[in-house]
Amino acid sequence: MNLLSVREAQERILQKVQTVGQTKFPLEHATRRVLAKDIRAAADLPSFDNSSMDGFALRSQDTSASRVTLRVVADVAAGAAPTRSLGPHEAARIMTGAPLPPGADAVIPVEETDFTERGAGVPAPAQVTLTRKVDAGENVRTRGSDLRAGETVLAKRHRLRAQDLGLLAMLGIANVPVYNIPRIAILSSGDELIPVDAPLTEGKIHDSNSYALAVQIQDAGAEPVRLGVARDERAAVESLLDRAADMAVDLILTSAGVSVGAFDFVKEVVESKGNLNFWRVNMRPGKPLAFGDYRGIPFVGLPGNPVSAFVTFEVFVRPAIEKLSGLEPRPRQRTTVRLAEAIESDGRESYLRAVVNEEGIARLTGHQGSGNLFSLVQANALLIIPAGVKSRPASSEVEAWLI
Repeated sequence: MNLLSVREAQERILQKVQTVGQTKFPLEHATRRVLAKDIRAAADLPSFDNSSMDGFALRSQDTSASRVTLRVVADVAAGAAPTRSLGPHEAARIMTGAPLPPGADAVIPVEETDFTERGAGVPAPAQVTLTRKVDAGENVRTRGSDLRAGETVLAKRHRLRAQDLGLLAMLGIANVPVYNIPRIAILSSGDELIPVDAPLTEGKIHDSNSYALAVQIQDAGAEPVRLGVARDERAAVESLLDRAADMAVDLILTSAGVSVGAFDFVKEVVESKGNLNFWRVNMRPGKPLAFGDYRGIPFVGLPGNPVSAFVTFEVFVRPAIEKLSGLEPRPRQRTTVRLAEAIESDGRESYLRAVVNEEGIARLTGHQGSGNLFSLVQANALLIIPAGVKSRPASSEVEAWLI
């Protein structure tokens, strides 16, 4: 069987994965959720002309002289409605955010008047003298200056941030239309795997992939559902896959068991109750990658080596989770770096661990074996070597993902 290109494998996965359903979700818990509908302003924002300063609201036409005294006829606090209009040579003390009284068209800051008593509870003066001329519109936040009613303020498929929630609160939206968070089942397979708190014995290793993958899933905006480790037995693998299907998760993710070893049962079990779309990709690390469905649920089988599992998740699973979440999957941003040393590859599309310094110079973090997780911990980038390229000389430019 010919190896599938990375791009074709990505496209096949995205063609099969469907966005999850949607719901109304309380605003206070909607951080990082993805909007399922456009949000439009139901009213102007701000909804009334208001002061951007503590000062005095006035009629600018009364300040033609450089120094003028006005009668203070009102005191307007934030949250209060003005009780009277301003006439000629009248002013109102006003607080930041308070509505402008009818007749007023400007605000002068309190610091630019002769009123020096500014402590809490101090009553407004009977009159105030200005130190300068004031132009119309000064220190006034006019109605609709931020948003107009009917304007789209947040678009569908936008992931909500803190500032977005603040805006939604200003618009009075208590429940937000969002996509459900995808639930991703994780299971590892292999008799060699033991719990992280179990003592190591000969031939055993701690299960590390389920921990790393759970964090990657959360970082991508989904919920990990950890199902544990399946023994290298057909029945054990089938039991955990059936458990995932019974839970109606949105994606099943396995690590190990999809290669051609005598004890690799995942591929066989998946085909017994579903199908495999492909199971080998022309990349390094990560050649034994499987994709299909199990009992109607999309299935991705990652390699068992920890670096392979990490890289193939970033290349294939993260875009799938984006689509599940309601986002539009986008190619990951690449940057161009310069090699500090010559590098070699085997002709597959390769993702090599490296450190890139501030000058954009890249150096490999050591041995690139797919079991060498420490070299990934040391790396801040993955250098991308295209398929068919077996070497790059020192000082040549290559593309990279910053991680």
